[in-house]
Amino acid sequence: MVPPPAPLDPRDLRCSDADREVVAEVIRQAAGDGRLTLEEMSERLDAVYASRTYRDLEPVVSDLPGARLPGPAPGHLPATRPAASPATRADASGLARVGGTSTAQPAVAVFGEAKRNGVWVVPEDYASVAVFGTVELDLREARLAAPRVTLQANAVFGSVTVFVPDDITVSAEGTPVFGEYSGPHEEPTSELPHVTLTGLALFGSVEVKRKPRKRRR
Repeated sequence: MVPPPAPLDPRDLRCSDADREVVAEVIRQAAGDGRLTLEEMSERLDAVYASRTYRDLEPVVSDLPGARLPGPAPGHLPATRPAASPATRADASGLARVGGTSTAQPAVAVFGEAKRNGVWVVPEDYASVAVFGTVELDLREARLAAPRVTLQANAVFGSVTVFVPDDITVSAEGTPVFGEYSGPHEEPTSELPHVTLTGLALFGSVEVKRKPRKRRR
């Protein structure tokens, strides 16, 4: 009689991009708290994005207090998921466009500069403001917390620039007052996620620019 196969350890299951981003946020927070140097943060982020299983993620945060790893509970296998819709399916780079929990803080630039770029999760309702400063929001490698996201972009004697890839539809609905509020006015569809820009450009500018996705090494 052939013995039954040994049960699979849940830690050996494949982790998702959303799982990696949860751990990456833990590392960024630890660096912000002074627990990790910038060099250590960079090394650990490289390890996170190179990980394949939940077990690979464990040593990256094992020495950080209060760090909780994502993943199925021990002894439970994940249920089979239905096929993803175009809005949630991973694209060619392996980065899911919709999903994840955001911890991003509002982008505020007062007589300065604020940038949000790289791999990050955009909240369903996200605020940005530039007062005598500049804000850049790069969505090319970002995920959206929901299929429909609202960006409150306000510029007062400043500028807000939003970079978007081709797989996101955009509607710029802000109001210019002695300024410029420019961007596409596209209708949302069921196939692609949609970003709506609202806010005010007072003696300033808010602009949406389309740029191709960056090539990931």
